[in-house]
Amino acid sequence: MRLKGKTAFITGGNSGIGFATARLFVAEGAKVTITGRSQRTLDAAAAELGPSCLAVQADVQDVSSIERAVARAVETFGKLDIVFANAGISGATPVGETSLAAFESIIKTNLTGAFFTIQAAAPHLSERASVILNGSVHAVMGMPGRSAYAASKGAVRSMTRVLASELAPRGVRVNQITPGAHRTPIWSNVASDAAAMDALEKGLATAIPLRRMGEAEEAAAVALFLASDESSNVTAAEIVVDGGMTGAPFGAPVHGAR
Repeated sequence: MRLKGKTAFITGGNSGIGFATARLFVAEGAKVTITGRSQRTLDAAAAELGPSCLAVQADVQDVSSIERAVARAVETFGKLDIVFANAGISGATPVGETSLAAFESIIKTNLTGAFFTIQAAAPHLSERASVILNGSVHAVMGMPGRSAYAASKGAVRSMTRVLASELAPRGVRVNQITPGAHRTPIWSNVASDAAAMDALEKGLATAIPLRRMGEAEEAAAVALFLASDESSNVTAAEIVVDGGMTGAPFGAPVHGAR
């Protein structure tokens, strides 16, 4: 088991990539604290993950609640070897149609929340701990109507490098996963039922060289690599998990690739 004896703290660990990562970490021997806003989904996640999981209701927009969640994790498991600042939200913010509240909610969750999660955890990080941030291909894609989301993820990309430099003297590694389109609940605001999701998947696949959306478990596998000692000399790195969408876009069907 690659994480035997280690402890992890995962924000947004009650669904999507966060939950898939928590499940994989537990399978690899870790004790895992997950946070989320919904007590219902937290309870369901904790029931599936079993006794190696501590579920704490917390909203990353509320710094004090994250600090309390970290304190509970440390009180329960004694240390933090892995932190995955995963919690995030999406949403359309087109020019001329966006309220300040809508814009700020995305920034506070995806960027400010990630920073204060790591700040709260920092005093408790063990020697050679691993910190992972969840980015997005939207940081570089320029998708219309997604200014707040793209800006938040572009900032996370920059912040990862700063934090890697800042925590390096302690032997702590800081890296980023950059997912493309994966099957997670984040799509619920644009695909409200199975038929809509199927149509969305087919459309997105035309722009992906590997011709499919990713599974949450595939992103979780990258998180496992970054959390484990297998990446012991990797820091300030960004691993893109997008089926080639940003790295080899002309390999996608939409560009005539066969």
